[in-house]
Amino acid sequence: MSQYETAFLISPNLEEEETSKIISQMLNIVSKKKGKMIKEDRWGKRKLAYPINKFEEAFYVFFHYEGEPDIPFELERHFRQSETILRFLTVRKMEKENVRKKKKGIPEPEKTAALKEEEIIKTEEAGQEDIPSPETKEEEK
Repeated sequence: MSQYETAFLISPNLEEEETSKIISQMLNIVSKKKGKMIKEDRWGKRKLAYPINKFEEAFYVFFHYEGEPDIPFELERHFRQSETILRFLTVRKMEKENVRKKKKGIPEPEKTAALKEEEIIKTEEAGQEDIPSPETKEEEK
């Protein structure tokens, strides 16, 4: 099961009761699809950064839930059908373990630079042992 965050904006023309009814409908969708609601956050009416459908304000709601991929699709289907939902966005949360694994695979830049210097010194030393010095060439003649 994956974790998702869904944010949606409800029209400011609605009464508190109607807004609560819409939110409870969305919560029912999550529970019917056997999802687990982690957090529900209602910000209330806030000013929009730019007008949406000639509205300057909207009622902000955020859901953080866990479930199968069909839950966000079902929520978004209802959002599209509803005239009272101005905007919505759903994001799948990445697991922190995956991010840590990716970071472990990349060596730190300082360590790699130090390792390269050591390798260069070792190859130079190894190369000098194989090449006879000019003094030994004269002795052989």
